[in-house]
Amino acid sequence: MNGKGQKDPGEDLTSRVGAESPCSDMKRAAVKKLIERYFYQLTDGCGNPWCDNQNCASSGKVTNLTPDQAAAQAIQLFSQEARLCDGTQPSKVARTTLEPGPVSLAKSLPSKSVNATGAIEEKPVPYLTEAKLLDIIERCKSEGSYSLLIRTLGEVFSTADNLSCSFQKSEKTDSPLAALLDRAPDSLLRPPGDLSKEAVRSLQGEDKEEDSSDPSPTVPHPDDSSVDLPAVRRAFAALWSLPGEAFESALIHALVSLADSIELDLRVFSAARYDSIDSLLNVFLIVFEIPALGNSEYLELALHMLCKAVACLPIAAQAKMARIWARHCKSRLPSLLQALQELITVKVISGSFTRDYCVQDAETITAPTKVMKIVYYASILAGELDSLESSRDEDDDMANLDKSSHRNTSSQNLQDPLAELLGICMLDARKPEISFNDFYNEPLSDIVEMDKDFAYYKSEDPKKFSFMNYAFILTPATKTLGLYYDNRIRMYNERRMSFLQTVVGQPTNPFLRLKIRRDHLIDDALVELEMVAMENPTDLKKQLVVEFEGEQGVDEGGVSKEFFQLVVEEIFNPDYGMFTTQEETQTTWFNPTSFESDAQFTLIGVVLGLAIYNNVILDVRFPMVVYRKLLGRKGGFADLEDWSPTLYRSMMEMMNYIGDDMPDTFMQTFRVGYKDVFGSVLFHELRENGDEMYVTQENKMEFADLYADFLLNRSVERQFRAFRRGFQMVTDESPLALLFRPEEIEQLVCGSKVFDFAELEAATEYEGGYTVDSETVRNFWQVAHSLSPESQRKLLQFTTGSDRVPVGGLSRLKMVIARHGSDSDRLPIAHTCFNVLLLPDYSSLEKLQDRLLKAINYSKGFGML
Repeated sequence: MNGKGQKDPGEDLTSRVGAESPCSDMKRAAVKKLIERYFYQLTDGCGNPWCDNQNCASSGKVTNLTPDQAAAQAIQLFSQEARLCDGTQPSKVARTTLEPGPVSLAKSLPSKSVNATGAIEEKPVPYLTEAKLLDIIERCKSEGSYSLLIRTLGEVFSTADNLSCSFQKSEKTDSPLAALLDRAPDSLLRPPGDLSKEAVRSLQGEDKEEDSSDPSPTVPHPDDSSVDLPAVRRAFAALWSLPGEAFESALIHALVSLADSIELDLRVFSAARYDSIDSLLNVFLIVFEIPALGNSEYLELALHMLCKAVACLPIAAQAKMARIWARHCKSRLPSLLQALQELITVKVISGSFTRDYCVQDAETITAPTKVMKIVYYASILAGELDSLESSRDEDDDMANLDKSSHRNTSSQNLQDPLAELLGICMLDARKPEISFNDFYNEPLSDIVEMDKDFAYYKSEDPKKFSFMNYAFILTPATKTLGLYYDNRIRMYNERRMSFLQTVVGQPTNPFLRLKIRRDHLIDDALVELEMVAMENPTDLKKQLVVEFEGEQGVDEGGVSKEFFQLVVEEIFNPDYGMFTTQEETQTTWFNPTSFESDAQFTLIGVVLGLAIYNNVILDVRFPMVVYRKLLGRKGGFADLEDWSPTLYRSMMEMMNYIGDDMPDTFMQTFRVGYKDVFGSVLFHELRENGDEMYVTQENKMEFADLYADFLLNRSVERQFRAFRRGFQMVTDESPLALLFRPEEIEQLVCGSKVFDFAELEAATEYEGGYTVDSETVRNFWQVAHSLSPESQRKLLQFTTGSDRVPVGGLSRLKMVIARHGSDSDRLPIAHTCFNVLLLPDYSSLEKLQDRLLKAINYSKGFGML
């Protein structure tokens, strides 16, 4: 009995059921959904004004039902298998009161406000559902007027409170119907004829998330939203089937008003203005589903304002948006990224930027960049991720080094706040949903002044925006400039400190000066670097100056380039014994049976770090796993694909085998063999008594992980740990890991793989009387283009000191060809420090070719004229 002495609507029903076996959870959920449809048919109707169903509100035959009465009658109609109108919407938001019908066809929820007398009164809050929007569209089509649609869209989409209540998945848990169904026993929720499996699937499929990866969509998930995103997409698809002029202008103006009010509220009142952050997220989840966000009108008026509003969201809200997009909006992410890229590109091209007003100060560019970061992390979450626990290097020597020396941690160790909250970073991504390259914006990268961006990056003013904190949007060539400025500033600081120490009577060398004998190159280099690393490792941050004993060359960059080239040629040669060459991929790998000391590998790491620090490109071919390991990740099974493609294919054949006869088929135990540098076969047991344990279906993944861990980590643990320690002695305080992914660090170390002399010709400048139309210049390029790739690399090395292509291609290499007197028998001369080729004005093509080939083939050393 209830408080009025009347029977509870559920009491009669529950008293009628006997001791029957309970129905399955699946059928129970389906039955609940069916009863909900009866409930909303009684309260809201099907939307058909000519409906003749006496149990539908649209027919006019159901009136003055309280929510409790409607709930009880819905259960009764269900038990009677009463007629259901086809137009009844599958997903609703429950109401506590029934309005006679709003002016527009947007539905209404009660909203509390304070009147003039101070009393609290409720006002209806209009909101939309898929069914109501479809009904409005049909009515507008039949009447030939879209005024009702325009009025409704303007009413709902201009206010966050209205839009956040729209397109909800299901009724609120405190509704009368939900309470009644929660109390009902299983036997009550069995239909008279029992539901078939097909009917259950049909009913449950009405609200299924199209992009959800959750195998049980009905189970609540902390990263779920109450917005019915599939319903939103269907509603927008129907809306955009109409002529655009019928509604788009009203929608755009509504979105502008919406974004403006949200941004103002967040800047002034923060998120406390709203009932919950989830209600505000609902708004953005809906509007970013609009399919036309990339169109010109939306770009110019609405999208950048929506981005400004999103940029004001708390980090926790941005993190939840990224997780929701990753779970439920995978198919939407590429088009959303494209819209943001188009917006940034348009604003960059149409903007007027100066040193006083640069792109970092333009909120129309920085705001969509902040939203793109959310898309970036959503793409990572939606793709293939490493196992976070197994992939991260727990034995981080640099962390121990920082603790022991009490040095400030570098910027590269500072995690992005959004990534930290999400618990991921770019290194966790094996295969993101969207390629990392799709996030580059070349027009923006070309216009960014990295010296000013670096100053903003170093500024402690939180209002200063730096693209270095959003490095995913910059091309590798532009990010290289950011690293260059960081390195140069550190070198100048070390030089200044040396000067001050000299003033106070403690003279020190302002440079890292190495004096090398060519015939003792490795010994001299490693001994001097070892002394520096032991006495004062900070000296490694100084500008490198190399002097070859007995030679005239003054190092302005060119001598250092040759020094690194010679060191790499010798020390990475397999005959030296520290490294081996993978026969299949021709990549360099650590010799697991090397007799060299840890100090030797540490110094090789120092050399690699110095090359990056001094902006020198090396002829080194490491597999990608080396760069991942340098950034603090362990090698995993997926890295075998690049390390040894044949081994990876064999392992995948084993992983994909589904037969139960694996031991007989593969005859593989947990004992594996490998060869040392002398070709002798050695064995290693992955587990204790591994030779007696065969690989089966149950343990094959364990075998794959242990095998990969042994090959990529444990077998070279001593060598790589020392190598990484040396590398981080030089790079520990630079923003290297902040700016670059492993693939980009490979470009930084090895240069671009694109070797196009046409790019070099287009970027070359001329001095001393030469122009692009000079006959000698034309002859030079005719000879250069006719050379073999090997000879072209020799020409590049002769002119610039390195045969490697810088990041961004040869167009980034500013070479100068200067006239060096009239026709003569002299050979061309190069100032490699400045990329200048001194070319005599040879009288013929044949003479130029002869002198040029002699110069590039016999150019080793300095002082040759």
